[in-house]
Amino acid sequence: MADELTLTRFLLAVMLGTLFAIVYSMRKLIILERYIARIEGHIEKLSKYILKEERFIKRKIK
Repeated sequence: MADELTLTRFLLAVMLGTLFAIVYSMRKLIILERYIARIEGHIEKLSKYILKEERFIKRKIK
């Protein structure tokens, strides 16, 4: 009986540890996704600025 209880506690601890690891990994992935989205936003702003400058230069050349 005691062995079954110990095994049950051990399995419960393993399952909880796995669950916590999954939650922690999901949290890190969400933070990383937000960081990448912010970088993409900066790249988009920069590319719009470069396109605007290129159009300005082309108008000045003509």
